[in-house]
Amino acid sequence: MALATTLWPGIAALLWLIAAAACGVVAMWLWRLVERFGRACTALALALAVTGIWALSSGLLGPASTVTALTEAGRNLGWLFALYRLFAVDGRLDSVQPVRPMLFALGFVELVQGFAHALFDAASAAETSLAAYAFQTVTLLHLLLQIGGLVLVHNLYVGARAETRLLLRWPAAALLVLWGFDLNYYTVAYLTYGTPEVLAALRSVAVLVTALLLAIGALTGRKEASLRPSRAVTFQSLSLMLIGGYLVSMVAVAQWLSWSGGNLTASLQLGVLAAATVLGVAVLASARMRGWMQVMLTKHLFQHRYDYRTEWLRFTRTIAKAGSAGTTLNERIIRALADITDSPAGLLLTPGEGGQLELAARWQWPTAEVPAVALSQGPCRFFEQGGYVADLDELRGGRASAEAAAAVPQWLLDDPRAWALVPLLHFEQLVGMIVLARPPHARKLDWEDFDLLRIAGQQLASYLAEHAGQSALAEAGRFDDFNRRIAFVMHDIKNLASQLSLLARNAEQHSDNPEFQRDMLITLRNSSDKLHTLLSRLSRYGSSAIETLSPVAADEVAARVAAQFQSLHHVQLVEAAPCRVAGQADSLEQVLVHLVQNAIDASPDGAPVFLRVACEGLSGVIEVLDSGTGMSAEFVRSRLFKPFDSSKPGGFGIGAYEARELVRAMRGRLEVESREGLGSRFTIHLPLFDAVELIDTLAAKRVA
Repeated sequence: MALATTLWPGIAALLWLIAAAACGVVAMWLWRLVERFGRACTALALALAVTGIWALSSGLLGPASTVTALTEAGRNLGWLFALYRLFAVDGRLDSVQPVRPMLFALGFVELVQGFAHALFDAASAAETSLAAYAFQTVTLLHLLLQIGGLVLVHNLYVGARAETRLLLRWPAAALLVLWGFDLNYYTVAYLTYGTPEVLAALRSVAVLVTALLLAIGALTGRKEASLRPSRAVTFQSLSLMLIGGYLVSMVAVAQWLSWSGGNLTASLQLGVLAAATVLGVAVLASARMRGWMQVMLTKHLFQHRYDYRTEWLRFTRTIAKAGSAGTTLNERIIRALADITDSPAGLLLTPGEGGQLELAARWQWPTAEVPAVALSQGPCRFFEQGGYVADLDELRGGRASAEAAAAVPQWLLDDPRAWALVPLLHFEQLVGMIVLARPPHARKLDWEDFDLLRIAGQQLASYLAEHAGQSALAEAGRFDDFNRRIAFVMHDIKNLASQLSLLARNAEQHSDNPEFQRDMLITLRNSSDKLHTLLSRLSRYGSSAIETLSPVAADEVAARVAAQFQSLHHVQLVEAAPCRVAGQADSLEQVLVHLVQNAIDASPDGAPVFLRVACEGLSGVIEVLDSGTGMSAEFVRSRLFKPFDSSKPGGFGIGAYEARELVRAMRGRLEVESREGLGSRFTIHLPLFDAVELIDTLAAKRVA
């Protein structure tokens, strides 16, 4: 004991000197690293330097000397100035009006405290009875400064923007350590009417920690570095704080009783005992109260169980692995949710035709016995309205509400492996439910599990809804393609029927004419050939793509088309220059048949339709002209090439559209000139076969 008493002053002096050296080193470093703490870096360096001088004075002259007291006042003024500069980092000196007057008031208090300490030292030396009053007054001034400073530190950090907090957390932590320790030191000194020697020496440790915190802040800069204690450490720290608060309260009550006197002690003890008993019974007897307290404490005081960034990345990766290991989207949806709670298996239930839920997929759960109707329509509405996540263990134990117990099917409760039931809601509509299997280390689901499972279920519901929408669109597209093919087939049959009908009417008048008979046989043969080849051309109606282009004699194709219509209408080939274009003979003939037939339909009886074939530059040109009713510019622009939009009674509106698409497939273009009452001109431009390579070369140069 005597040895410890002898060595303690030396140890205390050594700690003060180490703290002074640390403050000096960090102060010089901060002086050079001006960019770390912005405009407050120089003020922090000055405050640390003055703190180092105070620590040096405490180590050499002792904590109770007048010089040490004056340097401590300088230290506090330096930190107040640094605090002022820290408020200016994000420009809050203008927006937080009370900050500046409060800083000035605390600075004034510290100046008064410094002068008061010197005056009281002189007065105490002359009058011993003034020593106690002088000590209490100076201590109260110190406490006033520490409390005001800590309030400002709190406002500094809490009121800062999120990005600025990364910069301010280390200076705020340093001031919290420094002034927080001093607050406890002067509180003990005030209550004991004397200087606690051990705490006075340990102030050097607080100074050392302050310097280290600023050094760490200078090293990390604006990078996030946070301390994340475990739940056990947090709970123990909270317990110690509550115990300390209880002890302080009891000391205060005891001090008050000693001052007030009387016989209140026994009554107060009985009152405290009765209140504690009532509170204990209320908490211990009420499971609802205990659960509420546990949820509130966990939600607001403890670190969250889940790393939400990691969970979200894993969730997204699981969904995005399309077809990995042969898994379907439904199986990946189950796994994405099961991974959150470490569940080894799961089931997906989706609505059937009657609105009831049926089994849609299994993931690693082949033994689950799921009935045909997994969940009827009535319970589905319960989950749809509230988004209720069912803890099946709670239901088995009878601890859930009656509505939830009635909504969950019995087959789930009978399966001991079933652990949780999560609804998948999309725009407040139930698109499915997931049954999670019990994890290897089962635990009770809490508020955080429910929140995360509920929001993950909503996200999965959007995937299911999007997938269902895409499937519906794909099916509608297949029906549309089928209907389009049928429409094209009906259009071709309609053209053939029109030719045969016209042939039958002319046969009534010219059946005895041998030349008409020869033309009629040719027309019938061509119509029969078209009907026989119609099925082989159906694949081309879905898409007008032409795989290979070959040389086609455009003049010969035009002559064949004109010959087909000679017995039906006056179709005249006015010019047939030899022209070999790149295309496909059947497709070009089909285009000309469409255009000539439309020209005949638009022309009055006896009005001729003209065909012209010529070579212009690198293209072959085929024109179809008529003197029929014509079309307006608005009709040509907005309706002519729009499929299934026809101005003819009973028409399909696909002749011009199909003709244009076939010409485009042969790398050509179809142009239209028309005036109402005067007629129309359709012009087909196709590249000459011998000029295809040259055209491709010129096009490549234009792109480059």
